[in-house]
Amino acid sequence: MKHLHNPQRRDFLKLSAGLAYLGMSGISLGLFPRLASASTVTDYKALVCVNLNGGNDGNNLIVPLEPSKYAAYKSIRGNLALTGTKLLPSITDAQGNYFALHYGLTEMNALYNSGQLALILNTGMLERPLTRAEYLQGLNAPSNLFSHSDQTVQIQSGQATANGTGWGGRLLDNLGGAQDSLAAVSLSTPALLIQGNTVSGNVITPGSNLELAGMNFWDPSMSLARRQALNQILTLDGGNPIRQTANQTMKEGMQLADKLKSNAQLPTLTTVFPGTSIGNQLKEIMHMIRIRAQQGPGRQVFYCSLDGFDTHSAQDWQQWDLFSKLSQALAAFYQATQETGLAQQVTSFTQSEFGRTLQSNGTGSDHAWGSHHIVLGGAVRGGIYGQMPDFTLNGPDDANGRGVWIPKIATTQFGATLGRWFGASTTELNTVFPSMGHFETSDVGFMG
Repeated sequence: MKHLHNPQRRDFLKLSAGLAYLGMSGISLGLFPRLASASTVTDYKALVCVNLNGGNDGNNLIVPLEPSKYAAYKSIRGNLALTGTKLLPSITDAQGNYFALHYGLTEMNALYNSGQLALILNTGMLERPLTRAEYLQGLNAPSNLFSHSDQTVQIQSGQATANGTGWGGRLLDNLGGAQDSLAAVSLSTPALLIQGNTVSGNVITPGSNLELAGMNFWDPSMSLARRQALNQILTLDGGNPIRQTANQTMKEGMQLADKLKSNAQLPTLTTVFPGTSIGNQLKEIMHMIRIRAQQGPGRQVFYCSLDGFDTHSAQDWQQWDLFSKLSQALAAFYQATQETGLAQQVTSFTQSEFGRTLQSNGTGSDHAWGSHHIVLGGAVRGGIYGQMPDFTLNGPDDANGRGVWIPKIATTQFGATLGRWFGASTTELNTVFPSMGHFETSDVGFMG
């Protein structure tokens, strides 16, 4: 990801509510050809991605309790193994197998038991199903595994060869999001996930004021005159496509600020969000969902993030702290969707660039591959989907002898399951996820 560091660019991003994502393969500024048509949606739905930056250690998110499996887990994990009170009361899957969640995920444990939460096991980037033998021969594995930057791009793109767009943005391309300034929004950093061919994501910092400075005067006619003058300036593009796109982005940012301001006075929620970074991001997302949902049919994809999951050391305390913040914020967010009557229409999910080694490095774990993820919402079919890896070093699921799990559920399958619920047809999903045809099923089953 290429970023340009200077104060003018930061100011421009703030004023315009976010420039289009600058992708690995070039600058994506809305210069792609537009789709001939998009599906007409007749209802409202939103997807909310919570990115766990750094590579979350899913091995301690959920732990199998079947005696031989747990013994293998404990033996290989060593000092990172969860025991005793560090395991929450057990949960079961559809087959009656017992598991336990990390003790920082108290609220998620309760939501699992009430049926609103799904856990998706051993998920990660794949272009096609892959065996250990094929991996060791260098066949069909994604490039640059274990690289934060490369795997972030691949996971958000939904394909091993990125093209400057993300799978959330491409879903919106197909479902009519191009003309909606609230369709694709990041609450943290510019995110490839929400960049489409026609849809460009906005970046909105929680609690920020998007209004332009120097536009509030008395009497109001002075402010109006300045606004009109600025609009005229933004039409002077001189035929330069980069300037045209920058001017259009500025205008869209101004329109977005107006929209947020005009809808600021919504009824107060009784749900209390934690005052953490992820809590504030999800609170702002809930505000924008309420604004958009009352306007009628449409689609939104949101991106927010929680930093700190690159736990090469001090993992025990750090992961508890992060999981506690995640669990409390997601629980508040789900409660708010219930309070507003939107629980069936909003689905949140976790994402991370990769998992981590089952084998400890001393006080932490290292970059790996497949991991486990959370999906939460009123339309979610609660349960555990997929299968735990074989906890054998150099076994059939281990890529390199340290407990680096070769995924069994691809990002394509994970995203396509969400995309089908979102309203995309099979034809559209094949466009959004080009590798979908390589997998036996494109629906993992965790969405109603």
